[in-house]
Amino acid sequence: MSKLRCAVIGTGYLGKFHADKYALLPECELVAVVDANPETAASLAAKHGCRGLTDYRELLGEVDAVSIAVPTSLHFQVARDFLAAGSHVLVEKPITTTVEEADALIELAREQNRVLMVGHLERFNPAILALEGVLDQPRFIESTRLAPFKPRATDVSVVLDLMIHDIDIILDIVDSPITHIEASGAAVLTGDTDIANARLTFANGCVANVTASRISLKSERKMRLFQKDAYLSVDFQNRVLATHRRGSGEMFPGVPEILSDEVRFENGDALLEEIRHFVECTLTGRPPRVPGEAGRRALAAAEEISALLRSA
Repeated sequence: MSKLRCAVIGTGYLGKFHADKYALLPECELVAVVDANPETAASLAAKHGCRGLTDYRELLGEVDAVSIAVPTSLHFQVARDFLAAGSHVLVEKPITTTVEEADALIELAREQNRVLMVGHLERFNPAILALEGVLDQPRFIESTRLAPFKPRATDVSVVLDLMIHDIDIILDIVDSPITHIEASGAAVLTGDTDIANARLTFANGCVANVTASRISLKSERKMRLFQKDAYLSVDFQNRVLATHRRGSGEMFPGVPEILSDEVRFENGDALLEEIRHFVECTLTGRPPRVPGEAGRRALAAAEEISALLRSA
């Protein structure tokens, strides 16, 4: 069977890793990498023995699948052009800058019968995948995502840069419409929001408290989920899932028994698993774990939070 012809558009911090993963997959042929900087494109192309280009339009109609890791403001244009040319598309998060652009890409992918997948990488973290068997209708969720300041990705607020990871996961877990959002935040080191908190209330009664900061002195990516008779803790950074459940007995008179368990997952490669999943979907027609609709849903919530922050 012929190999899937793949390319990576945008070879900055994330894009170069995408190229590395495609080069590892036996069912793929990395035919080109594209970057506005010719030296960057040439260097990565030499590493993988493929073409290095500065204009992605040279590849339209020439590749089966692409990863798009250009600045967010260019996601719509580049993804639209490749979908229209018949390529499957994996676009980094956030899917686009507006919900209207996301809707247009989703419709185009449907018309072209092509996979449109959004790169919400935490969906492939083994600690999150392990929730599938133990999570049951959470009533309260608290997530914290803290990171030291980095110059990259400052073209968007911390909501679209970091918080959107947790928004996507929470919306997938709760699977109920949002009925109310409260938000607060502040710009500290950039011209946009650098630290933010949002409280999401859902139609089924669940409440999520979400905090994100890109100006912290430490890195932390944790989510705590409370459901009937159980508390679950996910440490994304260290790949740990801890469960604490109410037992049938008592630890002390009047104090319920708590049964605890902790699973530590080996260091895996979430990006490789994400791209492998994308490739499998293009080859089999299987729906992706994070389709365009999921990216659109997360973006819509992030947009509403951002609007509240701007109006505060």
